[in-house]
Amino acid sequence: MSQFFYVHPDNPQGRLMKQAAAIISQGGVIVYPTDSGYALGCHIGDKKALERICNIRDISKEHNFTLMCSDLSELSEYTRVENSVFRLLKNNTPGPYTFIFKGSKEVPKRLLNPKRKTIGIRVPDNNIAQALLAELGEPIMSTTLIMPGDTTAEFDPEHIRDILEHQVDLIMNGGHLGEKPTTVIDFSNDEVEIIRFGEGDPTPFQ
Repeated sequence: MSQFFYVHPDNPQGRLMKQAAAIISQGGVIVYPTDSGYALGCHIGDKKALERICNIRDISKEHNFTLMCSDLSELSEYTRVENSVFRLLKNNTPGPYTFIFKGSKEVPKRLLNPKRKTIGIRVPDNNIAQALLAELGEPIMSTTLIMPGDTTAEFDPEHIRDILEHQVDLIMNGGHLGEKPTTVIDFSNDEVEIIRFGEGDPTPFQ
C-alpha cells in the first residue's frame, strides 16, 4: 500500500520532500502534482520503475516520455539546444509547456522515442513539483497520469488513492487540480512545430 502525503500547495513541507525524494532515489514510483494535472514519476535511471509506470498507464516503451526539470540549467546535459532557442525557452518557463528535443547520450535509451530519438522537457509552475525537484537534485522521469481508456489527466488525489494505492509507492496530495494540458512544441527538426495547443501561449514560438 502506498504512502499518502498531504502537502501544502504553497509551502511544501521540507520533511515530506525529503521522504519523497528518497522514495524516488530508492526505485519507487510516485504520483505528484504539476501545473497540468497529476503525473507519475520515477528516477531517470530506474528501468523497473519505468516498466511499472508503463503498466499502470498501459502504454508501450514507444511513448513520448518527459524529463521534469527544476529549470533550464540541465537542458544542455540532456538535449542539444541552440542559444537562440535557449533564450526563448528561458523567457517562457516555468509554465505549461512540453518541449521536444533530440536527446543526448545522457538520456537512457529506453526513455527516448525509439524512432525519433527525442525526449520531452518540462519546467513546471507548481510549488510542490519544484520543491521535490530541488530536493532530488536531478530531473524526474515523468508522464501525465492518464488512466487506460481516459483522455484527460487525473485531478482528484483521493480518487487517485482509490485506484492506485496498491500500484505506486507514494501519492502526494496537492489538492484538486484543473485539467490543463500543456502546449507541446517540437524543436527536434529544422522547423519548429506546435504538436498540441494547450494552456501555454504558443505565440512566442510561432
